[in-house]
Amino acid sequence: MLWLLLLALTAFADMDYRLQPRQIAEGTYLLEGSTENFARSNGGNIVNTGFIITDSGVVVIDTGPSHRYGEALRKAIATVTGKPVIQVLLTHHHPDHVLGNQAFADVPIGALAGTTAQMRAHGDALAENLYRMVGDWMRGTETVLPTQVLQKGVLEIGGHPLRLLALAGHTGSDLAILDERTGVLFAGDLLFYQRALTTPDSPGLQVWLADLERLQALPWKLLVAGHGPLATDANPFEQTRDYLTWLDALLREGAVQGQDMTELIASPIPDRFGSISLTRYELIRSVSHLYPAYERVRMARVDGR
Repeated sequence: MLWLLLLALTAFADMDYRLQPRQIAEGTYLLEGSTENFARSNGGNIVNTGFIITDSGVVVIDTGPSHRYGEALRKAIATVTGKPVIQVLLTHHHPDHVLGNQAFADVPIGALAGTTAQMRAHGDALAENLYRMVGDWMRGTETVLPTQVLQKGVLEIGGHPLRLLALAGHTGSDLAILDERTGVLFAGDLLFYQRALTTPDSPGLQVWLADLERLQALPWKLLVAGHGPLATDANPFEQTRDYLTWLDALLREGAVQGQDMTELIASPIPDRFGSISLTRYELIRSVSHLYPAYERVRMARVDGR
């Protein structure tokens, strides 16, 4: 039995996110996750988080997929600065972005009102599902709700004017953050880059496309997508827009032709998306998420109403 205990302890010790903050602008750091799917091998670290060191303290952008990740994030911040964490900003309610909140329960956790409502309604179920996908990395993780309601506008923190944008395309309640001092745009999951986007809570792809127009028009210098590498050019916007436009056209045409989900799932994926990870996997999910609404638009009621 002793060897089983030692084996378990060794495996638990190997669950180290090994977060490496990378400076991308003045006082601004990125912790870049992989573009893979959730897996026990990565502990759910498929997300980009970040932090900004201001004159007043540290602002954290998203807290990651687990309590363990949140603790690792705090330790990573401490390797860079001795300043305290004074603010957390959450971009949206999806579990890979918010389940590290426990590690920041001593500071204000800000989110849009819709994000808090979504976490209250679905947070526990999302945490349980993530536990099924990544296992013991999630041990001890519980949903901690935001404590502060954010409004659109400029939030001034320690010499960094943070422009907060309340958008909707990805989840119905999406926060984007532009640091007007550095030009870094934290776009959350309104931008995916080199990874197929997810759509379970999108109110509509046209809403998402309109959000991209608003974001791209901002005076940004660096783009931090919710998933994928840092960018200094507009490629993430172009790729996300191209993918959304293709997906929207595929679903519209499928509804016109009366195709069923099985046929759409088997649709060829354009070669230009060949470098994007998880395209087939996310196409299957997007068809299941979105296609019924496209079908309803095309379906005439037999009673003529």
